[in-house]
Amino acid sequence: MSRRPRPGRIRLAQAALLVAVFVFWYAMTKPGLVPPFMFDNDRQAAFFFGEPLAVLGRIWIWFVRDADIYRHLAVTLVETLLAFGIGSLLGLALGLWLALAPTASAILEPYIKAANSMPRIILAPIFAVWFGLGIGSKVALGITLVFFIVFFNVYQGVKEVSPVVLANARMLGASARQLLRHVYLPSATSWVFSSLHTSVGLAFVGAVVGEYLGSARGVGYLILQAEGAFDINTVMAGILVLTAFALALDAAVGRIERRLMKWQPKSGETEKL
Repeated sequence: MSRRPRPGRIRLAQAALLVAVFVFWYAMTKPGLVPPFMFDNDRQAAFFFGEPLAVLGRIWIWFVRDADIYRHLAVTLVETLLAFGIGSLLGLALGLWLALAPTASAILEPYIKAANSMPRIILAPIFAVWFGLGIGSKVALGITLVFFIVFFNVYQGVKEVSPVVLANARMLGASARQLLRHVYLPSATSWVFSSLHTSVGLAFVGAVVGEYLGSARGVGYLILQAEGAFDINTVMAGILVLTAFALALDAAVGRIERRLMKWQPKSGETEKL
């Protein structure tokens, strides 16, 4: 049986892969190093993909020299966190309710499937009309993206409760509230956190797409302005900033997951058993 790699080695390999990506990016956009058969001239690669040093320089200007990104970043993060929190809570509540209410689930199932099949990005202009060009329209779009991911995972997690465990709990006289707390919720917890990890990126998507369609602030607004000026370096810088904060939010979700899921055996412990 193969041993699980040490965390230190995994981190080192991840850092090495990141460095390799930046080195490759630098080599492909450096004049004189680009293969001649790929672009008509040496500057085309830099125009299309940006230059890593210029991108890092833009990030330095944003955060250190001019320090003018914080008000934009604050707006995007507030929109993202509100969409993530509200969408997750709504998905959790409705998923639990419908999973435990078969009649309501049967009635609402076709409507929920229809709403989920709708390409929700097209709702952004409608939300802009309803809620204006402020934070409200961005949050509403993000909620629609987060809600269904959490809802379907919670619904499935509750549905897959072990019938043996459920029958034993009922034989011991567990009330409906005790069943919810000690049987249904623990069964759905791993599904919930799996959906939350996926929803982090979608909450950012909702915020940024909303800022594209109409906004005077936000990281999405900065990226849109840079695209209009064909400033690919600023566009790439904005993408890297959003990615970094999405990873930070996902790490926060992972930390909460580890605290709440201490009762669940780790993969290595399971193999030993």
